[in-house]
Amino acid sequence: MLRKISYFVLLVVLVLAATASAQQQVDKDYLDWSQLPELPDELGRAGVFVGVHNDAMIVAGGANFPKPVWSSDKQWHDEIFVLTKDASTESGFKWHEGGKLPRPLGYGAAVSTERGVVCMGGNDAEQTYSDVYLLRWDPEAESIEIESMPSLPSNCAYSAAAQIGNTIYVAGGTSGLGLETAMKNFWALDMSTMDEPEGFEWQVLRAWPGESRAFNLVAAQHNGQADCIYVMSGRRVGQDGEAEFLTDVYEFNPLLYDASKYDAQTQDYAGESEPWKQQKDVPQCVMAGTAIDVGQSHVFVFGGADGSMWGRANELKDEHPGFPKKLFVYHTITNSWVESDDLPANQVTTNAVRWGDDPVKDPVIIASGEIRPRVRSPKVWAATPVPSSKNFGWIDFSVIGLYLAGITGIGVFFSFRNKNSDDFFRGGQRVPWFVAGLSIFATMLSSITFIAIPAKAFMTDWVYFLVNMGAVAMAPVVIVFFLPFFRKIDATSAYEYLEKRFNRFVRLFASASFIFFQIGRMAVVMYLPALALAAITPLNEIQCILIMGVLSIIYCTMGGLEAVVWTDTIQTFILLGGALLSLILIVYRLEGGFDTLISTASANNKLNLVNWDFSSVSFATTALWVVVLGAIGQSLIPYSSDMAVVQRYMSVNSLKSARRSIWTNSIAVIPASILFFGVGTALFVFYKSNPAQLDPTFKNDAIFPLFIARELPVGIAGLVVAGVFAAAQSTVSTSMNSIATATVTDFVRPFSLIRSERTFLRLGRVMTFVFGTLGVTLALMFATSDIKSLWDMFMKILGLMGGSMCGLFCLGIFTTRTNGPGAVIGAICGALGLYLVQEYTQMHLLLYAVVGIALCVISGYLASFLFPASTTFVEGLTIHTLESKKADSN
Repeated sequence: MLRKISYFVLLVVLVLAATASAQQQVDKDYLDWSQLPELPDELGRAGVFVGVHNDAMIVAGGANFPKPVWSSDKQWHDEIFVLTKDASTESGFKWHEGGKLPRPLGYGAAVSTERGVVCMGGNDAEQTYSDVYLLRWDPEAESIEIESMPSLPSNCAYSAAAQIGNTIYVAGGTSGLGLETAMKNFWALDMSTMDEPEGFEWQVLRAWPGESRAFNLVAAQHNGQADCIYVMSGRRVGQDGEAEFLTDVYEFNPLLYDASKYDAQTQDYAGESEPWKQQKDVPQCVMAGTAIDVGQSHVFVFGGADGSMWGRANELKDEHPGFPKKLFVYHTITNSWVESDDLPANQVTTNAVRWGDDPVKDPVIIASGEIRPRVRSPKVWAATPVPSSKNFGWIDFSVIGLYLAGITGIGVFFSFRNKNSDDFFRGGQRVPWFVAGLSIFATMLSSITFIAIPAKAFMTDWVYFLVNMGAVAMAPVVIVFFLPFFRKIDATSAYEYLEKRFNRFVRLFASASFIFFQIGRMAVVMYLPALALAAITPLNEIQCILIMGVLSIIYCTMGGLEAVVWTDTIQTFILLGGALLSLILIVYRLEGGFDTLISTASANNKLNLVNWDFSSVSFATTALWVVVLGAIGQSLIPYSSDMAVVQRYMSVNSLKSARRSIWTNSIAVIPASILFFGVGTALFVFYKSNPAQLDPTFKNDAIFPLFIARELPVGIAGLVVAGVFAAAQSTVSTSMNSIATATVTDFVRPFSLIRSERTFLRLGRVMTFVFGTLGVTLALMFATSDIKSLWDMFMKILGLMGGSMCGLFCLGIFTTRTNGPGAVIGAICGALGLYLVQEYTQMHLLLYAVVGIALCVISGYLASFLFPASTTFVEGLTIHTLESKKADSN
């Protein structure tokens, strides 16, 4: 009977999925177009240098044909026009005359930088140039300042450029006036060395493996792993003397390039890895078009010439239909193209620029350009990305409402079972072992992980899967070397052990670090998922935070640890169930089903599990040894020294049950990791097959919420969103209860300030409410203030203490000579040393945990010899002095 019910439920889900997918329409309006004031030259210009500096758009040089265009000669210009924002005008903008270029010039490349607009190369009627100029807008003087920069390695026109970080990359172009001089060139200029006269010069890099070209496009975008340069399309003269219209695309990854291994004279490259990779061709030739990054992984290609009218311009003249009004959208992660008619005009031989720093919210500007042979347009277009619509109805809200009501009810139920502080902080040690194990699992699997793991698998592969397996590998280590000490001293707070082993100061130091970190963690665990939920539901960020936070405060304050662990257990099934349903629906939507999933993922190396890199720079990659060490360190820290986890060890009634809870968590990690990485891989295959369903305004980390919002059927979307809420609340509730436990147990009880158990119980509830409110308030501050960078720094500094906390426990358990002063010095040195590693090395972040632990242990042990041996009684507190008979007092 149970099997029949399961089949029926699955059938209903699939029918709903089919119905939903049939009703959904792909919105091809990628951009919202508007017009800005036209260029002051009514004829318009092609080949202009366009960029943005000091919140002003600069348009310089270019060329056009005076009327009548078919019987006049091309004229080059040197005027510089500047468009600024001006609220006093009807349009909100105002054109200025900014001065003149050193000579009439056009058809070069331009890049906007913090220092100004860099204009590179170009030509006039007589020759091609290698000159490079920096144009800076002075808003007070209302004029352009021009500064000469190092010349290009060769004369160059009809090229294109883009920037990654401080480095400008130039690709393609002609060295002379004719297309037969098209080059295969790739140059770079590091703007950060601008103030170093000897080192500020262009570098000749290894070029793409394809043909030489001019009129090509260049864009910079992230490919899910690194910022890359994309060289697209173009035109050249073939061996038969006829024009070739190119559609090929090449990706250059700077992280894989070793400049010291390239000989520019012989063009030989001896690097260990290949920096260039050929990608999927553009659907048609887009020579002389313009491209720009949009969002975190899209490149928009605006029009371009397809070559279909090549050689017929004089024949067609005014009857020429103009260049195709096509927008091509490229997704770097899935390597796929989408063609759209969302282009009001096709203005070629200009370059698209972004007026602002936000690749989603700020508009892309296309100023002037050529619309058909010899004819220019003075129009200036602004295009702003359009986010996808939200498909979230009352049924979805009903599902979420039922979940939230049920979770709150659990808190009310367990509130009647809390008679003293031991009930509130440790559940009276009557929590079943499997519930404690699932609570550990839910605590470690936060809402960030619920969203981030599928996103990581979508963008990369399964290399990080081994990191999750660290929990399995470390389970016996924790059971054998750490668990007996917590159970032996019957700890309520994990940091009680540190006082018995060292002194009270070490205990308070560790506990305070834990409390501050968990307050911040609560905020980020509520804030970051709220960003994703606000993008896919009608709720805003503040409402999402309040729903997660306030309800967590209610059931934690009322029900204590028992309410937390039981809700964690329920939330585990909800979040896993939501992810499993999503995976089933994704596979169902794929043509070819599971076979397509495996074959496509394999063909694109998305199932890669190991990175066999043992080179001298492998410490900065996800090489196997880096991942293994990272897995050990990142798993050892929470399971050996995190109060939120150790508290679960103490909530069961025996050492045997505590061991079972650890194994329960470890075993649950395996199918959960397979499930979440599987969802990420399935999302890659789905969107590679359906690239039009991608939304350029969504961040890569929100790919799972995007699927939830646009692809899941009514009701199922609500269930999966409930899973996001569940993942967030499981972590938040744990933090609230463990912070309250640490505060009361470490900072109040040892000083005998309170003697009544009922008063301790009240204080525990008050502290839960206070710290929960503090966490919610901090999350609301993140949502209403632009302090993300401060938060990053805050988390980075506090995160440094994780390795030190684990190091303290390792020092206490595995050594007998380490004393209190040495332990504190070790913790400080561990945090300081890790900070220096983060700031001044390229070491991969997976190694941070191991480095932090090692530095703390080594420096703490050595520093202990600077002080007299400890007189603290350590019998039974180290593995060397633990009694042979480890009887559990409980």
